[in-house]
Amino acid sequence: MKAKAIQICGTGSGVGKSIITAALCRIFKQDGFKVAPFKAQNMALNSYVASDGGEIGRAQAEQAYAANIASSVHMNPILLKPTADRRAQVIVQGRPIDNMSAVEYTRRKKSLLKKVYQSYENLAQKYKIIVIEGAGSPAEINLKAHDIVNMKMAEHANASVILVGDIDKGGVFASLVGTLELLDKNERGRIKGFIINKFRGDKRLLQGGLRFLEKKTGKKVLGVIPYYNDIKIGEEDSVSLECRMRNAECGMKKKKKQTKLSIAVVHLPHISNFTDFDALEREQNVELHYVKTPQELDGADVVIIPGTKNTIGDLTWLKQTGVAEKIISSFVCRPSSVVIGICGGFQMLGKTINDPYSIESLLRKIKGLGLLDMVTTFAKDKQTFQIKGKDLSSGVNIYGYEIHHGNTKISNSIKPRFKIIERTGKTSRILDGAVSSDKRIWGTYIHGVFDSKEFRLRFFSDLMKLKGASSNRFDSTNFNRDKEFDKLAELVRKNVDVKYLYKLINIKGVRNE
Repeated sequence: MKAKAIQICGTGSGVGKSIITAALCRIFKQDGFKVAPFKAQNMALNSYVASDGGEIGRAQAEQAYAANIASSVHMNPILLKPTADRRAQVIVQGRPIDNMSAVEYTRRKKSLLKKVYQSYENLAQKYKIIVIEGAGSPAEINLKAHDIVNMKMAEHANASVILVGDIDKGGVFASLVGTLELLDKNERGRIKGFIINKFRGDKRLLQGGLRFLEKKTGKKVLGVIPYYNDIKIGEEDSVSLECRMRNAECGMKKKKKQTKLSIAVVHLPHISNFTDFDALEREQNVELHYVKTPQELDGADVVIIPGTKNTIGDLTWLKQTGVAEKIISSFVCRPSSVVIGICGGFQMLGKTINDPYSIESLLRKIKGLGLLDMVTTFAKDKQTFQIKGKDLSSGVNIYGYEIHHGNTKISNSIKPRFKIIERTGKTSRILDGAVSSDKRIWGTYIHGVFDSKEFRLRFFSDLMKLKGASSNRFDSTNFNRDKEFDKLAELVRKNVDVKYLYKLINIKGVRNE
C-alpha cells in the first residue's frame, strides 16, 4: 500500500521546517509507524553520506535517524552545493552530475523532476508515512513556474500541507496570511493549517492573534511551539553559525581569564559540514569559537581548518585575510598548540593543490600552507563513503564519512593518521590523512571523526599533555542523541495537535487515540 504523505512548508527559510519534520518522524516512529523523510531539492553545504553510499543533505540524514531508519539518497534526490561565481554542484540521487549556474539548473529542472518523482515513489512503496519538507517559501513568485519542491511536490504526493511561521523573526501573522494570498486557489486548498514556531513568552498573549488568523484564513492553528535552546539536534544551515559567533564574541568580551580548552574553527566563506565539531562544542570544559580574523585566533589552543566546498577559493581567502600567516607564525611555533585540517582544510595544510579538470575553479594550481609535506590533486569523480577505521597513533576505533574529489599523496617524512578498515560496508585497507612527527599538525578526509567518543577523549588527553594539565575533566557521557530526538518529539506533542495531523493523513494514531 502506498504511503500517506504530509508536507511541512514554511513562510521562508530558517523558520523550522527541518526540525519540525524531524520531530514528526520521531513521533510517528514512536507511535509504531514506518516513516521516512523526503525533501525533493535541498541547498546546503552541510551534507552527509547516506547508507547506500550517495550524498544527501545533513537534515535528511538527521530526520532518518529520528525515524530510526537507514538514510537513503532517495530521501533527498537533488542536493545543490553552492560554489564560487554563483554556481552550484548539482547532486542527483547521491551523485554529482555537473556544476551549474541558476539559469542552467532551471533549464534542467523539468528532466530532473522525473528523478524526484522516482525517488519519492521508491520510498512510498516501502513506508506507511512520508513526511515531506518544503524549501524556502512556496510563495516565491520567481520560482513557482519551475517549482519541484513545494506545492508541485505536494500535488504529486497528494499531501496535506502545514505552513510554519517563525514568530521570533517578527511579522509572523503577516507572513502566514501573505503566503496564502500569493498561492493560487488549488494551492491554498492544500494548506490545512499553521504551526507558529519559536515563541517566547506566555501563550495566552497570542490568543487574540490566533483567533484572527483562523477567522481571516479559515485555516486551523495546530499549535505554537516554544523557543528552546536545550535540545541538541544537528544544524543544516551555516546561518546558525553567525548566531554562535555573536554569542561567542560576547562571552569572550566578558571572560577575563581562560579556564577552558580553547578551540578555534576557521569560518571559511564556503564552510561545509560544521557539524563535525558539535561533539567538541558540547564538552563543558571546551570553549569552541568560529572565527574569521587573525585577531580572533589569539589564545586558542587548537586551530581547526574545516571542510569547504571551495578549497582553492577559501585557501585564497585565508591568505588574503592574514589568517594563514597567523596560523603559520603564531601556532606552529608554539609547543603546546595544535593545528588540524578536515577534508578541504586537510588539503590546505599541504604544499600544493592541483585542479587539472577545473573541478572547483579556473585556477589549476595553488600553493598550500606548507605545514605538511604532501600534494593534493582533484579527480573528476567524487568519493563518498561511510567509513570505520582506527587511529594509527593510539589504536582506538573511529567512524565517520568521506566526501571529496581530492587525492592526497604524502611524503615519507610524515605518516598517515588513520587506517580505514571499512568503506560503506566493504572491507578496506586504505590509509588516510597525515600527521607531523611531533603530532601537533594533522589532517584527515574523515568527517565526523570527533563523534567517536573514544577517539575524542584520546584527543583531549593528548592536548592536555602538551599543556601539562590533567585530562580527567573531559567526558561526554551525558549526551544521548536518541534522548535529544525524544525531547524534541515530546515538545511538539505537547504543543501541536498531533491528532489533527493523523486525521489529515487518514491514519489512526497509536498514542493519540
